[in-house]
Amino acid sequence: MKSFDLQAHLQNIYNSYPEAERRPVIGITGNYGDGQAKLCDKYYEAVVRAGGVPVIIPPVSDKDVIICTLDRIDGLLLSGGSDYNPLWAGEEPVTGLHGINAVRDLPELLITRLAYNRQIPTLGICRGIQTLAMALGGRVEQDIHADRLIKHSQDADTSEPTHSVSVAKDSLLYDIYGEERLYVNSLHHQAVAEGGEKLRVTARSVDGIIEAVESTEHKFILGVQWHPEWLEDGRPIFERFVREAALFAEAKDVNARVITLDTHCDTPMFFSENVHFEQRDTRILYDLHKMTDGRQDAVTMVAYLPQPKEGQKFADINPFNVPTPKAYADLIFDKIEDILKNNSAYVRQARTPHDVLVNKQDGVKSILLGIENGLALEGDVANVKHFADRGITYITLCHNGDNDICDSARGSQTHGGVSQLGEKIIREMNRCGVMVDLSHGAESSFYDALEISSMPIVCSHSNSKVLCDVPRNLTDDQMRALAKHGGVAHTTLYKGFLCKDGGASIEDAIKHLEHSIDIMGIEHVGLGTDFDGDGGIPGLADASELINFTVALLRKRYTLEEIRMIWGGNWLRLMNTIQNNREK
Repeated sequence: MKSFDLQAHLQNIYNSYPEAERRPVIGITGNYGDGQAKLCDKYYEAVVRAGGVPVIIPPVSDKDVIICTLDRIDGLLLSGGSDYNPLWAGEEPVTGLHGINAVRDLPELLITRLAYNRQIPTLGICRGIQTLAMALGGRVEQDIHADRLIKHSQDADTSEPTHSVSVAKDSLLYDIYGEERLYVNSLHHQAVAEGGEKLRVTARSVDGIIEAVESTEHKFILGVQWHPEWLEDGRPIFERFVREAALFAEAKDVNARVITLDTHCDTPMFFSENVHFEQRDTRILYDLHKMTDGRQDAVTMVAYLPQPKEGQKFADINPFNVPTPKAYADLIFDKIEDILKNNSAYVRQARTPHDVLVNKQDGVKSILLGIENGLALEGDVANVKHFADRGITYITLCHNGDNDICDSARGSQTHGGVSQLGEKIIREMNRCGVMVDLSHGAESSFYDALEISSMPIVCSHSNSKVLCDVPRNLTDDQMRALAKHGGVAHTTLYKGFLCKDGGASIEDAIKHLEHSIDIMGIEHVGLGTDFDGDGGIPGLADASELINFTVALLRKRYTLEEIRMIWGGNWLRLMNTIQNNREK
């Protein structure tokens, strides 16, 4: 029996305040007709039953409204409704096309694509699965009624299953239901014809119509052609969706509370192509938009120095044809300074851990500087101070070839480890507060550097040799020695260092991370993506997807403090120690 005592209802709410749980906010795209934005009650009731908080998103195409909406929701539900105007796909309407809803089309295509960029868990229902295809590079079939084996728009009650679909066993849908055949209700004229590169087909009806799609990139994106909100057994889909939204909400909260630092990217390698860091530039994996989408605070951008082969001139192997390695590194840092100057409201250089913290508190991103390949020093110890004065935080002593400092993991043991010059350079790096990075170094160079350096050394982007036996990776003994001396080794996302066959996934990256934790302890690990240096795997393909790394850590039940250490805390602690011990 209903109670009309308002005060009693209010008191019940007041009493629950201290214990009120944080529920994920699910934005549901509203239908439109007769001048009204509206929504069938089944959608929001299903979200509430699954533990979510539903909000209706009206069909508005204003970019600021869409962006602000996406910043405030944890999951996106694309609802059903009228057909899409085929002109969005560059097609003319076929004679059998039913009614379209022009008011909804552009807003929903925009919000879907932007939600995809932000890794927001997304569920598409009926028209919603078609929205996913239209927005993410697939294709929609305008009318499916002609010459079909079964009828896809029944007159039966909506809660009545009217046909069956077969489900792929390696799919999210199968994981939800554990069944290869589901009985569903369908009320549609259009259908997905192709999923495209971003969506794989995971269910079909007996006449071949695509009935479900999901992401090919380890994102939670699920589209179904039927209406689970009306079905008695539709609840599991909503429960999984809301659970993923809750995990995403937790990841956003974690990233707001910790500093997320990627210790190695090679984005400056693309500066010769006149890339636009201030835009969402498809040619690079790091830019301001991607860092914002991935809720990424900081990245170390390195000046990578290609290693000349015998007889080659350095000018012939770098994209700017700069004659000397030192001048080339300086040019790269000049260009980073130009980026910082032109985007000072959004990004700043960070020379110290304190700078990174202040920048985060001020709501701006941080770029730290590094050098990959000590070739940039040109054999002159004094150049260590030159680059330290420019704000570099580490030097990777070599790359894929021996240089005058040390032998490379892919070299020919020119020195048998660190050279006499290399010893002087390491000591000068200690004096100047510059971190000594042995990623790419030979084992002999690694152990020599451990002995020479008065400060702990780092491996900014190196994986486990036990899990992937390539010269560049670290043995367990190297990891133990590194940890014993207080150093850190950061897992990298270069697929060839995760799996020898190159077929790597987020799960492989986490395996390498957890192996490092098992060997060294959680105080000695982190992430150095190697983005734009061939790093990147499905689900962690660019900076916009780095929120997924936090999600993966939460799935593994890491605590906030443990995630803080992994996501840059260990590196910043060590950087602080090394900088505080430099000669004043």
